[in-house]
Amino acid sequence: MALCRSLWQDCRNVRQGGGRVRISELSRQSGVSVPTIKFYLREGLLPGGVPTGRNQADYGERHLRRIRLIRVLTGIAGLDLSSVRDILAAIDDDEVTLRDAYQVLDQVLHLDGAETLSRSAVERARTDVADLTGALGWSPDASTCGREVLAHVLAGLRSLGCTAEVPFFTPFARAAELLVVAELDLIVDESAAAKAPAIVRSILFEVALSALRRIAHEHYVAERFPDQSG
Repeated sequence: MALCRSLWQDCRNVRQGGGRVRISELSRQSGVSVPTIKFYLREGLLPGGVPTGRNQADYGERHLRRIRLIRVLTGIAGLDLSSVRDILAAIDDDEVTLRDAYQVLDQVLHLDGAETLSRSAVERARTDVADLTGALGWSPDASTCGREVLAHVLAGLRSLGCTAEVPFFTPFARAAELLVVAELDLIVDESAAAKAPAIVRSILFEVALSALRRIAHEHYVAERFPDQSG
């Protein structure tokens, strides 16, 4: 968690301290090309360095860590640059609370459920999702985006004739509760310094959960349906 512990300081006040290097050395250390770094600078994803002359600047350790953060979000998490920009803006803004930042993340991770399903099917699924979350005691205002994604998943399964009605998702929901509580227990306070690592953990834990499910899936598929060839 060393990366997470230093994220707040690394994402802010980037002109303070640290050994300074030229952009070519920053490129070498980060493994990111100079044109890509310049693109990050133009897009405001990476703050400018310390000017040393006309069209020249030096960069520090915090720039290196910011680049690594961007690469993690775009690479491992698979987020587009627009989403990364929104996340970084939420991290950098002192007026954005930790709770507000989680809401930004919820919107960023929202999958667009394009109108490929009938309205009546989606409305029925929305009602079922509301019943499910209500039975769990979850707030009816919690994650409109998440509810919409789940409703489209449920409606999509039904449209394909798959057997996966609402009760099937109850164990998923219970597991999600345990995981979220464990994640939030890592937050020692609601200070500004806790915001960046909390958001990064939330993103990467979601990726990790998907990866663990795939590993477990392959293990049990092989166990239940052994290869009969040969």
